[in-house]
Amino acid sequence: MAQELAPHPTPSRGLTPALERNIEAPVDRRKRELTEATTQQKVAEAITRFTRAMTFVYLHLTVFGFWIVANLHLIPGVPAWDESFAEFAMIASVEAIFLSTFVLISQNRMAAEAHKRADPDLQISLLAEPELTQVVTLLNQMAQRMGIECQTGTARRVEGHRAGARARQDRGGAALTSREQHAGPVSPRSLRSPGRRTTGAAKVARFSLRATLNPHSP
Repeated sequence: MAQELAPHPTPSRGLTPALERNIEAPVDRRKRELTEATTQQKVAEAITRFTRAMTFVYLHLTVFGFWIVANLHLIPGVPAWDESFAEFAMIASVEAIFLSTFVLISQNRMAAEAHKRADPDLQISLLAEPELTQVVTLLNQMAQRMGIECQTGTARRVEGHRAGARARQDRGGAALTSREQHAGPVSPRSLRSPGRRTTGAAKVARFSLRATLNPHSP
């Protein structure tokens, strides 16, 4: 009876301890950051969270809608208190200023957290780069030892472009050779410079113009 090379491990129920630890680590860090946040940051986060809810939209629709309708004398029994809507514009402007400030505070805090998360990613990438380089080098040595041609996708594309360029050059040279063969020998008349023909035509034109201006001249 053949002996197994490696025993089959018993499948574990649930997550492995290493995977559970890697999942719980960012959750614990997030909880720790929320606990260590200052009172101002917590207030800004609460207000920003409320402004992202639809309750904030419904509240503004109700209050601002009642304000506009009442000051347009559309509700009987309710006197208008801001017919020019100056107070309405002032309240809306002040609210926009404070809301934008709270949003900027939350964005700054989120940007700082993103930088904290990016640092471990950069460190892991820098640590993984030499390891991957060693793996690729080892695979290339194994391929050379086994006589296997190993090319990456980039190398294959470059080689394909070079082969296509060589094929186009060969077709162009063959077409030029065939045109030269069908053209036959070159006559000396065809090699005459165009300057001479142009000079002769110019002389004829000058003679015709002179004959037109002076018809009695010899």
